Amino acid sequence: MEREFLEGNEAIARGAMKAKCDFFAGYPITPASSILHYMLDLVPQIGGTAIQAEDEIASMGFCISAAMAGRKVLTATSGPGISLYSENIGLAIMGETPMVIVNVQRQGPATGSATKGAEGDIQFTRWGTSGGMPVIVLSPSTVGEAYELTYRAFNLAEQYRTPVFLLTSKEIGVTKESVALNAIKLPPIIKRKETNPKKKYLPHYFEKLSEVPAVSNFGGEHIARFTTSTHDKTAYLTTNPDIIQEMINHYTEKIEGARNDIALVKRDLEKGADTLMVSYGITSRADAVAVKKLRAQGKKISSIVIQTLYPLPAKALNTALDGIKKVVVPEMNMGQYILDIKGLVEGRAEVIGVNKMNTSLLSPEMILEKGGLL
Repeated sequence: MEREFLEGNEAIARGAMKAKCDFFAGYPITPASSILHYMLDLVPQIGGTAIQAEDEIASMGFCISAAMAGRKVLTATSGPGISLYSENIGLAIMGETPMVIVNVQRQGPATGSATKGAEGDIQFTRWGTSGGMPVIVLSPSTVGEAYELTYRAFNLAEQYRTPVFLLTSKEIGVTKESVALNAIKLPPIIKRKETNPKKKYLPHYFEKLSEVPAVSNFGGEHIARFTTSTHDKTAYLTTNPDIIQEMINHYTEKIEGARNDIALVKRDLEKGADTLMVSYGITSRADAVAVKKLRAQGKKISSIVIQTLYPLPAKALNTALDGIKKVVVPEMNMGQYILDIKGLVEGRAEVIGVNKMNTSLLSPEMILEKGGLL
């Protein structure tokens, strides 16, 4: 089994290439810049296009256009860049545009500490566009998962015709680990559903709200329409309240209705445990050490690591909550994902956040102490 010494950002680039990504546009920003560098090298080797755009806004514009022309698209940035991406992310949601957006998180707010890490973009990623439509957000904990989840993000983008976020962090992005990429099991590649070239094309046609419309790529057999304004199934503008609500319900249901299929979690549940650790990203590695220490002391404790942050994997979490009296949620922010956990628990258990946002990692000892587990 061949192993390689890779940083997370290179694993992301390699995962994108494994998924047949053939278009990249981005702008340099620490700590995501090396994804741009890798893609500028790798994509042209397969006849694709990789562009260093003049800024983040242009990067997203290029990506939306390329995706609607049939390319498999990746872009990558960090916190300040995601802020600039925001309007065009809304356009991608409105236009039902498949693409993968990587956010290698760094300390904020604003410019913050450009070379330091945090997990402060969780709620911004979920709610950072006008309208508040559901999004798919994946979060790796290791370099190997960065490769795997990037690949899976492309499948989800194509399957649900939507932008998909890969929310990683400086610690994963620029830290090297030994990993055997060829040992990682990946599902078959999913291709977007394309319309029959001989039939009339409606850019957003669906019969059931959860149905994902077929697409006719720009430059193909059909006249394609694409707009950032409120529109109907034909992509023509509308002010009809009933049609507007139907389209909003469609954007919502095609993601929320598939939450169980989209959900990716790693369970380590112990029978009889009354405490559950809920973690994600780089912090889940400290969480695993804390769980191991407690079990070595003879204490029962369960753990669940969330890889699909959104839509919230409610079914998996509810199963893990059975018999639980205390839920501990460690985060490298001042308390963000815990808001969703509290909403799900709804008084069934005590929920405790363990938080730090000073650019240093949470330690297992801090999780145990602040979580009241000693």
